[in-house]
Amino acid sequence: MSIDWQVFSPGPALAGGLMIGAAAAWFVWVNGRIAGISGMLGGLLERQPDAWLRLAFLAGLLAAPWVYGLVTGSTLAPTFGASMLRLVIAGVLVGVGTRFASGCTSGHGVCGLARRSPRSLAATLAFMGAGFATVYLFNHLLQAMP
Repeated sequence: MSIDWQVFSPGPALAGGLMIGAAAAWFVWVNGRIAGISGMLGGLLERQPDAWLRLAFLAGLLAAPWVYGLVTGSTLAPTFGASMLRLVIAGVLVGVGTRFASGCTSGHGVCGLARRSPRSLAATLAFMGAGFATVYLFNHLLQAMP
């Protein structure tokens, strides 16, 4: 792995991390609940009584890049270095993993670790290890896969 020092910009990453942390802390303080994306989506699909809150949370996630573009004048568009097949496989694996782990990286990695939850530490280590292994597998051992 190498860093492209010409485009490395830790300032926006730090600002984004601080905003995520502040939003997660605010959400716990106001609602007494963890701001995990998989839990929000899962509860919405299960038709929980607080569907309006879950929908607003997910709508905010989807609207944030658009609002950022309006504020900064940026026209950055996401690019994917993988085929649609790989993206679908990855999405299914992430969805299955979040159900097995009782949460996702935002719930365990951001909120759970901040609460010093041993279960969240184990889950986050498992997420990261599985991610490293998957990247190695796909990039080095399965290069022929579309």
